[in-house]
Amino acid sequence: MSTARQLARRRRAASWQRGWREFRRHRSGVAGLVILVVFVLLALLAPLIADGDGLSVTRATGGVLEPPSTSYPLGTDDNGRSVLTLLIWGARISLLVGLLATLISMGIGTLVGLFSGYFGGWPGAVLFRLTEWFLVIPFLPLAIVLASVLGRSLVNIVIVIGVTSWPGTALLIRSQTLSIKERAYLERARGLGAGHGHLLRRHVLPNVVPMVFANTTLTVAVAILSETTLSFLGLGDPTRVSWGTMLQDAFQVGAITTGSWWFIVPPGLCVVLVVLSFTLIGQALESVLNPRLRDSR
Repeated sequence: MSTARQLARRRRAASWQRGWREFRRHRSGVAGLVILVVFVLLALLAPLIADGDGLSVTRATGGVLEPPSTSYPLGTDDNGRSVLTLLIWGARISLLVGLLATLISMGIGTLVGLFSGYFGGWPGAVLFRLTEWFLVIPFLPLAIVLASVLGRSLVNIVIVIGVTSWPGTALLIRSQTLSIKERAYLERARGLGAGHGHLLRRHVLPNVVPMVFANTTLTVAVAILSETTLSFLGLGDPTRVSWGTMLQDAFQVGAITTGSWWFIVPPGLCVVLVVLSFTLIGQALESVLNPRLRDSR
């Protein structure tokens, strides 16, 4: 038994090494990974890089919309707070919302896709129609309605984004499941008496996990954009600083018309860079995990 486990571990290690070698061949994917690591470190080390007291309006020491200077490298906002401090701490909320919302979206989408693709009859049809119904409804109006009903909080924003962004994943997993369940090894397992739970857990799910993993990076980008959009519309958590709330504040005080570019450009640029990094990583992973795409290069 131990020899079989050691062999399985060696195979997994060799598979990870092959995947990493293939990933490193994609320069765009490596560039996206470097950008993402920088932002993740920025978010994790925020308490060491920037004093959290700088987020408080009552403890602001700068002037109103001061341009960049030696004291404030990215200037100040309309409350006299350092834009750089807001930017660093805002990375935590934007990345956290994106990751948590993606976990919810991936969980719902994977389960719905698996069950709708594996089970025939009315259960699969109902789940498929439910997925289509969510796809037909425009994402942004639905998210706005849900956020308005649930209220302005970080948890509610995560829930809203998670429960409105899963249909694409569900369709992707469903199509993959439909292909897998017709394969010969599943028929042999059924013939040996394997039940639905065993087949889904041991045969179908492991084969769709790479697709889920590759799609996760793309969904995180969508979730971060969604959080930014909802916060910009005034539906974010008013007690938390994120890049979206920074953009909303900049718009409300007229940062564009007053020429206060330092208040609106940095958070917008950070959103673009993080979304771009996840997109580049997702494209590289898709090529690594999909043999047909890898062989066509």
